[in-house]
Amino acid sequence: MRQVYVKRAARQLLELYPDRFTADFSKNREVLDELLEVESKPLKNRIAGYLTSMVKRRSTD
Repeated sequence: MRQVYVKRAARQLLELYPDRFTADFSKNREVLDELLEVESKPLKNRIAGYLTSMVKRRSTD
């Protein structure tokens, strides 16, 4: 269940804010702090990590 939430949230955020996210994990975490109120640090890290991998995949395609 949680993995589905992480992927869904990351995809929606990337659709809404495609120019805000980069291939840098740390910067993506900072952007998430601005956009979302995520109480759980591991959950925020998972979303940021998935966003990072999605951005990297887009740049290689």
